Amino acid sequence: MKLTTITHVSLDGVMQGLGGADEDRSGGFERGGWAIPLFDDEARAFLDEVFGRADAFLFGRKTYDIFAGYWGVMDPSENAIAEALNTTPKYVVSSTLTEPEWDDTTVLSDDVAAGVAELKAKPGRGLQVHGSGALIRWLMDHDLVDEINLFTYPVVVGQGTRLFPDTGPDTALELLESRVTPGGLIIQVYRPAGRPEYAT
Repeated sequence: MKLTTITHVSLDGVMQGLGGADEDRSGGFERGGWAIPLFDDEARAFLDEVFGRADAFLFGRKTYDIFAGYWGVMDPSENAIAEALNTTPKYVVSSTLTEPEWDDTTVLSDDVAAGVAELKAKPGRGLQVHGSGALIRWLMDHDLVDEINLFTYPVVVGQGTRLFPDTGPDTALELLESRVTPGGLIIQVYRPAGRPEYAT
């Protein structure tokens, strides 16, 4: 399976608390719910299509808890995202979760790199990572990401956890697809392409 990340970020790279005011207030974050007013029908249709291509989902613990509390209690017939998440295998990276309540969940707690590599070796279209910023950064550090789907919203949030830290490994990206929705949301699909080139 191809490992694909799907991340919603503000123009200044914030990915924290995009869905609701109280979704994630860690670190004193007070500006939750910034994405929903800007999420238009074209972005929704693209995201539904992305979820429809998933054969498995991989989460960090915080995103898993948020998704389980929201999508995990939703009727799968309500929409395409609820159907995908509630009828597809889920894997969560955690050293503390022992008995997940969301159906069809497996905890990866020991050799995470080996566990992810084993998942990627399985047949299927996609192993998707939604949210899960710390996990995405770890996967990038270990060259395990095959494709990046980035939803960039026309807003500067000004605080909160960003997708990439101030310092970290450098990665070149190959643009595979790009579109702008009527509401100004930019959707880009990238493939990691090794180290960037620098002018001398």
